[in-house]
Amino acid sequence: MNPMGAESHSPITELLHLMRAGDESAPGELISVVYQTLHQIAESQLRKERPDHTLQPTALVNEAYLKLFGHSEIEFADRAHFFAVVSRAMRHILVDHARARAAARRNEGQVQLDTSIEFEAGAGTEPMKLLDLDLVMDALARERSSLAELIEMRYFGGMTAEETAEVVGRSVHVVRHELRLAHAWLRRELARPH
Repeated sequence: MNPMGAESHSPITELLHLMRAGDESAPGELISVVYQTLHQIAESQLRKERPDHTLQPTALVNEAYLKLFGHSEIEFADRAHFFAVVSRAMRHILVDHARARAAARRNEGQVQLDTSIEFEAGAGTEPMKLLDLDLVMDALARERSSLAELIEMRYFGGMTAEETAEVVGRSVHVVRHELRLAHAWLRRELARPH
């Protein structure tokens, strides 16, 4: 069973409807349906991080779950909204982890900090700094929130262009075009002196 399957037959969609109806068991059932996919996304994401990253895939999934369901009830409009929110949660967890590591390094008197993330842009490109990427992602979200959402799903959620297209209900060609546009925008902003 593919948790990112067709919207009309998706167990995710059914569970989201149950959650909105107040079914208290639905969040637990939802995580059991998507756990393996979220774990694969976390593994993929952490492979892009520095080799000595202390956060493990299971911890990333667990933190994302707690962020989503631990404090308040989030009402997900649909499957696309769910995966967008999960991707955003993973982004925030990784950024918070990078900030904490940066603060610890500063406290230890170490200046060098590698918080880079691989961003698939072709041969010879340098990895982006995660904290810098987070800042320009916020700027992109203010200018074109749909592009920022695609980047979150693709790079922080680990979804392929095809999966992203399916989730957002657009053609894969449109999604690939928008990802290239968003990627160019991010590269341009990151290259600007601040």
